[in-house]
Amino acid sequence: MSQIELGWGADPSPRYEQLAERFRPVFQKIRAGAIERELTRQLPIEQIAWLKQSGFTALRVPESAGGLGATLPELFNLLIELGEADSNLVQSIRGHLGFVENVLNSGSSSYRAKWLARLGQGEIVGPAWSETGDARQSEFSTRIERHGDGWRLNGRKFYTTGSLYADWIDVGITDENGKGVSVTLARSAPGVTVLDDWNGFGQTLTASGTALFDNVLIGADDIKEEVHFRYSPAFYQLIHLATLAGIGRAQSGEVAQQVASRTRTYSNGNAPRAAQDAQILQVVGRLRGAAYSSGAIVLHAASAIQRAFDAHLSGDQERENQAVAIAELEVSQSLNVVSDLLLNASSTLFDALGASATLKPLALDRFWRNARTLSSHNPRIYKDRIVGDFAVNGTLPPEQWRIGVADKSAT
Repeated sequence: MSQIELGWGADPSPRYEQLAERFRPVFQKIRAGAIERELTRQLPIEQIAWLKQSGFTALRVPESAGGLGATLPELFNLLIELGEADSNLVQSIRGHLGFVENVLNSGSSSYRAKWLARLGQGEIVGPAWSETGDARQSEFSTRIERHGDGWRLNGRKFYTTGSLYADWIDVGITDENGKGVSVTLARSAPGVTVLDDWNGFGQTLTASGTALFDNVLIGADDIKEEVHFRYSPAFYQLIHLATLAGIGRAQSGEVAQQVASRTRTYSNGNAPRAAQDAQILQVVGRLRGAAYSSGAIVLHAASAIQRAFDAHLSGDQERENQAVAIAELEVSQSLNVVSDLLLNASSTLFDALGASATLKPLALDRFWRNARTLSSHNPRIYKDRIVGDFAVNGTLPPEQWRIGVADKSAT
């Protein structure tokens, strides 16, 4: 059935249904094993391979390079559908999707050609940027040092989401002059170790743990200046919101199925079956309303990010500056609305069912755990302040930000 027939609203483009039909059988296969993987902690290595083979990871890659040339609204709508199947999968390729976007925005034609060829073949790139502990905001503890005609990379990263499933790892580093640079190296390169040590209570299968780099040899040509596409904060945040919208669809669907099949009911209820109980139906309706509203918000914000991308391609600096600021503003305005909808819904869903809904085999708790984990990224408490500052003072949102120990000069 089409998105409209399912009640999720209009497609983001005239060709969307044709594009989505290519992936929906894959999504169904992924969803079929989602609960078992959650309960037994099976990493979705095979499922990531399905996405690669289907062309999903090359959605934004131009058709001329072997991709599908999807627009950003098309991409985000498909991420919602994938998130409905298994939210772990969306987050696992989040860093890859950002890398693709960085390549598309690159001003170097040779760099674009090299990487679009790899990405068009389905190769995946994982992130290794975040550091924990005493890492500073202004620089990375992960370093490169000269070694003959090349360089050696040493360091430790965390939150390397999806890198365990990737062919390449994009690493943020500081060079010997204190300058921020990056290098994208093969995950199988000698000295590279990716650990399955993510122990968060949510999004448990995203491989968001540690990557170690021990004297990894890299060539001088592989080092590039640390540059992020300008709408990257909004883009990365909107992937989280798309994942949340997918969680909303999944939990509303699973609860509806449970209610429809439920034969036990309470003597003080409103009907002989839960499926006929007006109060139970009201709870299910609220779950679905949260999912619908979240998806609609994500698609609207995706159009703002598309405008930022289009403005970049136009070469009009003033137009790009405005489009980037507005995209960040729109996503910031969306964040707490979407996260509150899903956090509330993932708790309220148990009101539609009996105590048996808390039994582990149903894994209904995963929805709240995953929603809570996603909502803890990129602190949402700051987003309302940023939006309020714009509304009251006309202050534009910050484009880029870093996490770490603040420099003394900043305290």
